[in-house]
Order: sequence, then C-alpha cells, then structure tokens
Amino acid sequence: MASTGLDRKSEEDATDLSILDTHLVAPHGVARQVFELLQPSAEGIGYELVRIRFGLQGGQTLQIMAECADGTMSVENCEELSRTLSAVLDVEDPIPGEYNLEVSSPGIDRPLTRPKDFDRWQGFDVKIELGEALEGRKRFRGLLQGVENGEVLVQCDIEGYSEPQVLGLPFGKLSEAKLVMSDDLIRESLKRQGGANDASEDAPSDGE
Repeated sequence: MASTGLDRKSEEDATDLSILDTHLVAPHGVARQVFELLQPSAEGIGYELVRIRFGLQGGQTLQIMAECADGTMSVENCEELSRTLSAVLDVEDPIPGEYNLEVSSPGIDRPLTRPKDFDRWQGFDVKIELGEALEGRKRFRGLLQGVENGEVLVQCDIEGYSEPQVLGLPFGKLSEAKLVMSDDLIRESLKRQGGANDASEDAPSDGE
C-alpha cells in the first residue's frame, strides 16, 4: 500500500520529536553528527550520552559527558567509554584535523539535557535559559518541579506576586539548564552515587 501524505507527516513529526528530546544533548553541527555516530556504541556498552560539545578550550576539544543508566559514572567508567568512543571516532573520522577527546561525568551541578533529567532532579534549584524570551524574560532560577505536557515546571519568584509561582517553560525553547550547587544537592548526589555502588557490591556474582 502506498503511503499517504498523512503517514509521511506522522513520520516527520516523530523524527522532529526525537531531535527535540536531544537538542540540549547535542546542538546542530559537529556535536549533532558526533552524537548520532556515537550513541549506538555508547548504549551498546551500557552508557547514556548526556551532553556533547565541540570547540571548547581553544576550539579543538570534543567534550562528552555521559553516565550509566542509574546516573552513576566512575573514573573507570569514563576510561572504558573513552576507549570505545575513540575507536569509533578513529574509524569514522567525523572531525577533520587534530582535536582532544574529553570524556567525563556530568558532575554535581550537572547540566540537565533530557526530559528524564528534569524529573530525576526535581526538588532542587535550577538555572534555565531560553533560546528566545518568554514574556520578555529569558533566564529563570527556581525550584525544579519536573516535566509535564512538554513543559519544564519551575517554581520561582515572579514580579507582582507575593508567593512563588510555578511556571511551565516549553522544553523545546530551552537553550541551557543546569543544577545550582548547594549542600543539599551535594548530599543527595553522594547518596545516589553511594547507593548505586552499594547495590553493585551487594549483587551476587555470576555462578552464585
């Protein structure tokens, strides 16, 4: 059966949504090309790409932030992923000339790039910048309340209101978002890292 224009439109919408969900992970250009190239290999060994940027530190650094599915990322994990991604980059050669590859964890005051990041870290302070102004404002800081109906919910102070208000910021309009360093965030990050490590140590090895 021949496909209809409506079928093609649905396929295009699905593709657009896929790109939208990762526009904070890798913007257009070299970063997007590298992301599409490396994502299958990273996922194949159990890692998720959190953010990719190219052109940092003098213009010749490819920075890749990644983590395991449970949100942890050790030095050993970074080394393993770096070896795998380096092999792919050497073969495919998507970036002309010499450059430095830097693989790291997102860190405590991490960037939030995927819809699930905004749910996972709700209850903590966040800074958000929009690509275009919303009612004359591009920068917001407040308490993260998760994601709902394609909007990032942030509780923040608004001029003219005596109490903090919850704003819905369209995910597609976000240009940058990151957690704000605080004692509570540090404690929670260490707790999550430690909890995952404890679970790994308690898990029985093969054959037990």
